Amino acid sequence: MDNRKFQMLIQWSDEDSCYVVSLPDFPEINQPCTDGATYSEAAQHGQEMIDSLCLWYEQEGKELPQPQTLQVA
Repeated sequence: MDNRKFQMLIQWSDEDSCYVVSLPDFPEINQPCTDGATYSEAAQHGQEMIDSLCLWYEQEGKELPQPQTLQVA
């Protein structure tokens, strides 16, 4: 499965003074799950987290969650 199909939500957090990343397709992990000082850094950390989660799922023999994708009528 293409790891780039999973959703990543990046938002600025005044409380944390950084961008925080949530991964809605992985609801079983604590959200937000990573962050970054810049938007680009947060996106990079988010992709690294997705890659790590996919590897962990594979090692545990668990099926990956189905990515939510946009359905255009």
